[in-house]
Amino acid sequence: MRPFRHPPGATTPVTAPHLAAQQLVVARSGRRVLNGVDVDFARGRVTAVVGPSGAGKTTLLRALNRLDEPTAGRVVFHGRDVRALDPCQLRRRVAMVFQTPVVLPGTVRANLAYGLDDPGEQALAQALVDVGLPGEALQRDAHTLSTGEAQRMTIARALVREPEVLLADEPTGALDRDASAGIEALIGRLCVERGLTVAFVTHDLAQAERMAQRAVLLSRGRIVAADTPAEVAASWPGVIT
Repeated sequence: MRPFRHPPGATTPVTAPHLAAQQLVVARSGRRVLNGVDVDFARGRVTAVVGPSGAGKTTLLRALNRLDEPTAGRVVFHGRDVRALDPCQLRRRVAMVFQTPVVLPGTVRANLAYGLDDPGEQALAQALVDVGLPGEALQRDAHTLSTGEAQRMTIARALVREPEVLLADEPTGALDRDASAGIEALIGRLCVERGLTVAFVTHDLAQAERMAQRAVLLSRGRIVAADTPAEVAASWPGVIT
């Protein structure tokens, strides 16, 4: 499958950021994993979060939807501190998918409907179609899916909840080349068609250039650069290893 390249000008117009970290600190065992991070994510744009291992990339994404709580500073969504929002409601609007797909016991339908009152068969089937899986896959045992199919299912599970933001922690890290290209294309299409704000972690600068309009470089818990992926790669050679 041909790798995804984000078409210039194809996203929704840039508006004021509706998700931001402000002087964000997250500490564990006395060590600051994030140390005064200021970053915003504009509506309908794709941002790659890059940096060396241990820089705090995953922690930043987790803090954005309260999977990790800040030690200091805050995360703001639509102008409100996320600590004032119900965590479950926040995570429907700011959804997250992980490098290893989280597959729950039971059918694909059970996975998609988890935590929802009555999503309806049509909505669930459409979510599968939207991510490139057949609607009839609802009845499959979720554990029979390939890793690539399971990652698509986890994205469908997020879409059923109609999020405004999709956070993805190395979403292609466990996939082969063809499956990775498919997930790249899917995320790019969702951004264009739904106006989703996307922030994803990657160690692959080439992937960042294909998918994102902007790259944020973390090093030792601080943001040291925020620019186009090409500019970040040129200005900080060898940092992302």
